[in-house]
Amino acid sequence: MKVRSRDESFNTSGELDGSNDLLTDSIEDDFELSTVCYRPEGLEKLLEQTKFNRKELQVLYRGFKNECPTGLVNEDTFKLIYSHFFPQGDSSMYAHFLFEAFDRHKNGAVSFEDIVTGLSIIVRGTVTDRLCWAFSLYDLNKDGCITKEEMNDIMKSIYDMMGKCTYPCMKDSAPNEHVESFFRKMDRNNDGVVTMEEFLESCQKDEAIMESMHLFDHII
Repeated sequence: MKVRSRDESFNTSGELDGSNDLLTDSIEDDFELSTVCYRPEGLEKLLEQTKFNRKELQVLYRGFKNECPTGLVNEDTFKLIYSHFFPQGDSSMYAHFLFEAFDRHKNGAVSFEDIVTGLSIIVRGTVTDRLCWAFSLYDLNKDGCITKEEMNDIMKSIYDMMGKCTYPCMKDSAPNEHVESFFRKMDRNNDGVVTMEEFLESCQKDEAIMESMHLFDHII
């Protein structure tokens, strides 16, 4: 990891959070410097790597820094933050899968770059980009195909997170029924697994799925 000087670190943080002079409040800055163990890449680099504009990145960074002052998020913290969005259910398993998808370097920690890179694909990527990201989320062991066991784990985690709050209440068999429906639609050659090619082809022919791909277009 590249070591930045004190001035470089402050300049980078200042660019991202929109502040003009981070050195004016020395006590606050010294506290921040002592607690932050990781600094994000510069704003210009993130502008090149994502499809967010300058203002959007600054807003995202301020929110990230408020929740994660150390600059990195471990899985337990990620689960805690995510649980705030779904207090009515158990989001821990789905948050685990989502954390794995965001953890690009597989080092047990998610940085601001990891978050905005993933969000950029989810909310600003092409349909193919978004579908590929979804496939990677479902492919739990990253072997290039989705098995029924993997899809069942994903669906169970989603129903644990949201199912209890639906009306009418979901049956216990709902996750398995959803998986069977998924494979009837996606598993073109009936070999028991869904490949990336099958997934993309099936999704792109499904009008409902295509419409859902645009739900997050204007979320930020």
